Amino acid sequence: MNNQQQTVHKLIAAPQLVNGASVTTTAFDTLGFDSAKVKFVLGVTDAALTALKIQESDDSGMSGATDVTGLVYATSTDPDSGSTSALPTATDDNKSFVFHIDLRGRKRYLDLVATVASGTTGANLYAEAELGKASEGPTSATTRGYASNLIA
Repeated sequence: MNNQQQTVHKLIAAPQLVNGASVTTTAFDTLGFDSAKVKFVLGVTDAALTALKIQESDDSGMSGATDVTGLVYATSTDPDSGSTSALPTATDDNKSFVFHIDLRGRKRYLDLVATVASGTTGANLYAEAELGKASEGPTSATTRGYASNLIA
């Protein structure tokens, strides 16, 4: 099985414009995977974020969810700079913010929590999760998380 077949993509926040509110997200199941990368992508924005973090739970409805240590912007350390990570600002147009997650020993369900402050327009954004190192690889576009895919 090649590496491409061991990766599954999940859209966890459809493209949306958010202003003074929490981002609408979908929790995702990590069963059968050893790693995840969650990408939070800002388009045009005039509002800062007041929260950006990953939470985990044993329940698909995320009851009793708790923050994942090391995956909270504004309190966790940025490994590149060695200093505290910063939340996205109102001038972070067209930038991506990424969480790399070792799923071994984690709770089964993860969700992105993002809250946008009020601005004139707000923030255009979306988020996706890429689950990797599957114990059993997906075998179709649908099971990889796509509507369709081409392979050459």
